[in-house]
This record gives sequence, C-alpha cells and structure tokens, in this order.
Amino acid sequence: MSTWPTIARFIAAQGGAAMVTLAKAQGSSPREVGARMVVAPDGAFTGTIGGGALEWGALAEAQALLARADARATTLDKALGPDLGQCCGGRVLLTIERFDAADAEMIAPLAEAEQRQGIVTTIATPAPDGRLARRLALGNEARSPRPAYEVQSDGRVYERFGEEPTAFYLFGAGHVGRAMVLALAQLPFDVRWIDSRPDAFPAAVPGNVKMVFSPSPGAELESAPEEAFVLVMTHSHALDLAIVEQAMKKDPVGYIGLIGSATKRARFAARLRAGGIPESRIAKLVCPIGVGGITGKEPAVIAAATVAELLQRDELARTGRRPSIMPAPPAKAAARRA
Repeated sequence: MSTWPTIARFIAAQGGAAMVTLAKAQGSSPREVGARMVVAPDGAFTGTIGGGALEWGALAEAQALLARADARATTLDKALGPDLGQCCGGRVLLTIERFDAADAEMIAPLAEAEQRQGIVTTIATPAPDGRLARRLALGNEARSPRPAYEVQSDGRVYERFGEEPTAFYLFGAGHVGRAMVLALAQLPFDVRWIDSRPDAFPAAVPGNVKMVFSPSPGAELESAPEEAFVLVMTHSHALDLAIVEQAMKKDPVGYIGLIGSATKRARFAARLRAGGIPESRIAKLVCPIGVGGITGKEPAVIAAATVAELLQRDELARTGRRPSIMPAPPAKAAARRA
C-alpha cells in the first residue's frame, strides 16, 4: 500500500484523510506492528490492520475523528479477547492521525518520495497535537527497520512506509503463465512477463505486470537486478533450458523455478552439469514448483501453489525468518509436469 500518496489523494478528493497505525502489539495479533490503513471521510479505505471487529472499530473511530474540528489524533488500546471478542488473545495499541489541506506542505515531500522510491523511512517525534512530527530520514538514518514502526529509547519513532517489490521475471505466456500474473496481482512483485511470441499476451494485465516481447527471452536477464526471482514456463523445453542456464550464470538470483516434473529437473540438471554449471548453482533450481500437498493440474491451482511458495521465499529474503515449507510429496511432481 502506498500510504502518503493515498493520503494526498484522499485530501484532494474529499478534504481529509486519517491514518491508522498498529503501533504496539502484545501477544497474538492479527497483523504485525507497523500495519496501516488510510481512511477517507466517506469511509473508503486502503490497507488493513487485520480485519474483524478491531478493524471495524478503527474505521468508525477514524471517521469520527475526521468529522471533528477540535482533534488531530486519538488512540485505541484494545484487549482483543475481552474488549472485542476476538480469539487472537493479544492486546494492541492503534494510533489514528487526521490530516487535511493545512498539512499539504508536510505531506507533499513524503508522498513524492514514496511515489519515487517505493520505500521511505521517516524519523518522528510526538507533536503537541497528538500526532507524530515527521521528517524524511537522510544518509545513514535512512535504514529500513524491522518492524515498520519502531520506538527508540530516546522517544523518537522510526517508520517505514511503502514496500519495494521484488523483481520477478516470468518467462512464458501460456495458460499457466496467464494464471500466474492474475495470482500475482496486488502482491509485492514487480513482474516482467516475457515471451518470444508477439501474439501470446492478453489484451490487459494487472498494474504490477509489464509484458515484454523478446525474440531472445534469456537476454532479458542481463539487466535483472540482484536477488531477482526467475520463473520459467515457456512453450519449449529447449527454450526453458536456455533461460535456466542464463539464470544460473547470473549471480546472485533469489529464486529460479522451472515448471515440470522431477524427471524434467533431472534431465536439465544433467545438461547444465555438462555445460559447466557448478553443482552449487544447479542445487538452487526449484522443479517441481509450488508448495507441497496440492496435486491439482489446473493452471489456476498450479499458480496458487506456486505463488504460496514464492511468498514464503520472499518473506525469508526480506526478514531472514524461515517459514515452514512443506516437502514436496511424490504426487506433486506429477501435478507440475510441463
């Protein structure tokens, strides 16, 4: 979610906007600290703090704050079980801040920076009106803390807004490729969808997808950033092999996936080995793709299983926390044959 550009847009359209931030969590909570949503006076909103009764109450409080002229901020301190009947069992503190046209000078540089950079870090101190007085972090200050909202011992608050999407190179615009781009919509991936057939692409795609016709698809990887994700599912096994080999030669790549069975992987590994690719790089090839336990062969099912795996790997790359990844059962190999 783009926070400050959305705040600026709501103010331009409706005269105001409220930002809800999950500032503190104890025990189990439906979202992590730093989760946000932006609310317009008419009740429209983007983002989520976890849904359920907590979010419903926060929306009501945000709209009530937007209707007032005598307050700029408020807080909600809720025990999720006793106060809201939610089963999470934790306690959360929400901050709600109101902005309007009078804040344009403060909002504009934050919105512009987030729009341009994807991620911005701010350093804030509590202001007399109850909100945070923010400035853009500069130089060594511009770090990306985990979590996205972090209170320092001196009372300053580091915040991270926006999220830099992972570069994702998807090769192949067949049935599974089309299902993949739909499954990736609204997820933190910047998708470059590549095919050597100019008439293979649909008329429209999600906003995070760029269609690229290339007679030499593998050459697109020459400009790929470090730690990009690569997923190969073209109409030709020979082309698949050429692209995988190109990806293996580029270092480092965050993920290399290949649609197909364990047999296909074994054959590709042998050819890569014969071509001089080190065993350490061949070991990174993921084939079959997708989380285990899902055996459906329909394109949408394969896409859903694969996106789940991609999200696990992306979270590991971003946070260093290894999620629980199920080993692929034998049936999975049959489900992912190309």
